[in-house]
Amino acid sequence: MNALSPDRLARLATRHPWRVVAGWAIFLVALAALGFGAGGSLTTDMTTYTKLEAQTADELIEARMHDDSVGGPTEYVLIQHRGLTVDDAEFRAATTEITHELQGLGGPVMGVVSFYDTGEPSLVSQDRHTLLLPVITGAQKDQEEENAQAIMEVLAEHDGVAGFTVVTGGQGSSNQTFIEVSEKDLQKAELIGLPIALVVLVVVFGALMAAGIPIVLSLLAILGAVASTLLIGRAFDLSLYATNVITMIGLAVGIDYALLIIQRFREERRKGRDRDGAIVRAGSTASRSVLFSGMAVVVALAGLFIVPTSIFRSIAVGAIIVVIIAVAAALTLLPAVLRLMGDRVNIGTVRVPGRSRGDQAARGGGFWTWATNVVMKHAVASVVVSAGLLVAASLPYFTIQLGSSGVSSLPDGSSPKRAFTILEEEFNSGLLTPTKVVIDARDVNSPEVQGAVERLKVAVATDPAFFVNGFTANTQGDLGELDLAIQGEAQSKEALDAVERLREEYIPAAFAGTDAAVYVGGETAWVIDFGGLIDRYTPMVFSFVLGLSFVILLVVFRSIVVPLKAIVMNLLSVGAAYGLMVAVFQHGYGAGLLGFSQVERIDAWVPLFMFAILFGLSMDYHVFLLSRIKEQFDATHDNGGSVAYGVRTTAGMITGAALIMVAVFTGFTMGDLVMMQQMGFGLAVAVFLDATIVRTVLVPASMELLGERNWYLPSWLGWLPRIDVEGHAEEERGHLLPEGAPAGGQ
Repeated sequence: MNALSPDRLARLATRHPWRVVAGWAIFLVALAALGFGAGGSLTTDMTTYTKLEAQTADELIEARMHDDSVGGPTEYVLIQHRGLTVDDAEFRAATTEITHELQGLGGPVMGVVSFYDTGEPSLVSQDRHTLLLPVITGAQKDQEEENAQAIMEVLAEHDGVAGFTVVTGGQGSSNQTFIEVSEKDLQKAELIGLPIALVVLVVVFGALMAAGIPIVLSLLAILGAVASTLLIGRAFDLSLYATNVITMIGLAVGIDYALLIIQRFREERRKGRDRDGAIVRAGSTASRSVLFSGMAVVVALAGLFIVPTSIFRSIAVGAIIVVIIAVAAALTLLPAVLRLMGDRVNIGTVRVPGRSRGDQAARGGGFWTWATNVVMKHAVASVVVSAGLLVAASLPYFTIQLGSSGVSSLPDGSSPKRAFTILEEEFNSGLLTPTKVVIDARDVNSPEVQGAVERLKVAVATDPAFFVNGFTANTQGDLGELDLAIQGEAQSKEALDAVERLREEYIPAAFAGTDAAVYVGGETAWVIDFGGLIDRYTPMVFSFVLGLSFVILLVVFRSIVVPLKAIVMNLLSVGAAYGLMVAVFQHGYGAGLLGFSQVERIDAWVPLFMFAILFGLSMDYHVFLLSRIKEQFDATHDNGGSVAYGVRTTAGMITGAALIMVAVFTGFTMGDLVMMQQMGFGLAVAVFLDATIVRTVLVPASMELLGERNWYLPSWLGWLPRIDVEGHAEEERGHLLPEGAPAGGQ
């Protein structure tokens, strides 16, 4: 017997429950102490591990132009009063007070450029009601957010006082606001998703105690995963948004895994098994499904490591860790808890109307039996209609535009969003996200290179999209930077088109015949380069996930038809989710009604992440359903009867598990970050479609049409191993007899 098999782990946990509980407590406390002691190890920055032009530009600036003596990024403070102008004494007094307070911060602020000191007219709006106050922050790159936070705290004390609007925008303040909103979204998601999940669990279990255990275990998995990710973040660049993904996936799979095992334990108790026997039996059956499901999710998520960017690898690290911990807790900690509680898991029994019909369904009656019979009786129509609906829903996906969330996606009341709006109206919002033309040459001050720079300035001056901020050379004279501001959102189509013109037309024409290497950096350039990176690596991720999914299902069900059909159906449900997400967020259909923000672009990482996680999660439902069908077919060789049996005996569990996932994912749509709204909506829709149209209509109808061809395996694949996911064969061999007793058979 494998020492790490689910049933062996269940036995060990049953024999030594307190040791298992104590071991988990020590492990989680130690992990939390180490992990949360590494606070601040996660970042909002995104790095890539393959050279992009924008990355090269930024690295050249950091390596050869960065000078601590001139400070770090600029924060653009805006002071506005609708009744006063900059010429009024009250306006000047308020500005002077704010300037002195900012200068008094010390380290976070290295300098403030004031109109009242310089007389620079570009710092005043045309109507003279708004003043631009550039603030040069501290040079420490790892303290950008802290510096911006200190500035925002000072400004918050003046904002709204005596009719003044006082806000700031810049890289540091935007990043800090994204961090704060991300944390609030997490709290909101938990407050919304957890109560709904608890209600669903109460309906499924009919007992408050049994419903509460899965939630506690999922929260422990989230705690361990966040702490682990913080630890790993000390050595590698990991994104802060990994914590949002950890919470989302941890709640979804953690609750589902515990639900499956507890339900099986209670079922075995109702059949007459004693407490320990029921725990071990659940370990030999339900825990095997949990282990397989967890492995499938991990394998699918591993495909994200193929994409050489910190955002994808951060998401993969966080999600994989929380799945592993959730599986480990379900296989060890949960049996120990069940051993200690026994039938007390039924404490707080709640009478739920309709729950008694579950046994009726298992015996051959009820809604699911009726629905399955109707679907299979009209199999052709069911396949055509259901597949047609999914294909129709997926059509908007072909208009998808990928990008990243910018300042405009922040809440309207946030300081950077308000600053962006004022800059766009009164100055140039491109100041917040300048486009940087980096010139690498032996002598950027030579007549040859300077002539090229002047030709470029003249060219962009004729393009209304650009505003030239100025040219700077480093002290060595081998690197120059020309800053350009593009009006509007850095991720807008106009900005993207402008940078494309800059790269493809203006720069080649201006620098033709020179020995200078020219790179375009900045946020807009990053969006373009990142989109190209996603386009290159998406086929690799799809091939990896689809290929491994095919192999796993091929081995488990010893059929070449089952995995092919599963892949097609999963692609249909994922494609429909993609299409609906694009229709809502990009085209705005129903966005206002649902409380979502309409944006020009879908965050580039969202579709790939959805694809990976959904293929892993859908494997859970697919294996759970098909293993029951295959078990019955092997016993009866009645395809139609086996399909009906499998659907009616698993529909309740699949529906409950899907409702929990939908509730958890929906919680994330209630936040303010558009990227999380997109991800939560897409996942919720995909799970809903997968558990309804696919599992209850498309699967039984297609299996009815194919008949025994569902289980076709070419003779040359007969060497494949036989895997019993639910442990039925082992039970038949007497595997669950007390240790030391003869197993029987050969």
